Amino acid sequence: MLSRRHFLGAGLAAPAIYAAGSFVPVWAQNAPNFGTPTLPNPGFRRMKVGDVEVVALVDGITRRPLGEEFVKNAPLAEVRALLTSQGLPTDYIDVPYTPFLVVAGGRKILIDTGLGEFGGPTTGKLLESLAAAGLKADDIDTVLISHYHGDHINGIRNKAGVLTFPKAKVLVPAAEHAFWMDDARMAAAPAGMKGAFENVRRTFATMPADTLVQFGAGTEVAPGIQSVAAYGHTPGHTLFELKSAGQNFFYVADLTNVPALFARNPDWAVTFDMDAEAARKVRREVFQRITASNAMLGGFHFPFPAFGRVAASGNGYAFQPAA
Repeated sequence: MLSRRHFLGAGLAAPAIYAAGSFVPVWAQNAPNFGTPTLPNPGFRRMKVGDVEVVALVDGITRRPLGEEFVKNAPLAEVRALLTSQGLPTDYIDVPYTPFLVVAGGRKILIDTGLGEFGGPTTGKLLESLAAAGLKADDIDTVLISHYHGDHINGIRNKAGVLTFPKAKVLVPAAEHAFWMDDARMAAAPAGMKGAFENVRRTFATMPADTLVQFGAGTEVAPGIQSVAAYGHTPGHTLFELKSAGQNFFYVADLTNVPALFARNPDWAVTFDMDAEAARKVRREVFQRITASNAMLGGFHFPFPAFGRVAASGNGYAFQPAA
């Protein structure tokens, strides 16, 4: 069995990512002293990628204090200076949650699911945003999951355990599933990660075999959509590239948590990256790939509308939101 030393020695950092006895990640809980973030209205934005429509869907926003721990390898003064240079607050961080929907012909493919019923009052808005866009949960035929952190998978089931998207196949990265469903790793995990393992089991352990589908790296998961391995943030963290009629769209999931920090300085490590060095390398590789192809990109934690383009800027990249 893996010991705690082996668990950490494998390069997997172990931040206390879940509050005790909770399925809600600590970063998805508002800090009341900093006020309440304002949610976009309407909670969706459409764009065309070739012959396909991509819809950004607001699940919510949380506001957290900015402390020394948020960027693991940079002094807080430098982090605040970078935020100040972009006209952003320096005492707190707003963390948006934005799943994406691909509408291709008769297919409706949801990428990640947000916090569902398990977050605070400024989260769990995915179904409302979907309804505002003229759709309902029964319309979704496929759910693609990038990785198993709670803010990406908690919307799969409600608190009663009922599947939110009853007609959908749920496609998950095989490497990610293998890690989190490994009983030895769960037993060896530090206390701060036990809740994450338990949450994965709540979500997937009883999912019907004909619903849960695992896929490998670099495979086509739906027509025109290919998975892209981007391991580091988690052991099986996966991006998705959509190609249609000569145009490209990259869903970059948690490649960077706050683009104003981690796109501008790709060598900085957010506290949630489980293997910071692997995440750093893949962050630079993917941003270089995206800028070289001038592809549109969308990020789960990017400021609304959560899609746009990136351009080289100094030692990193600047995110330019779509108008």
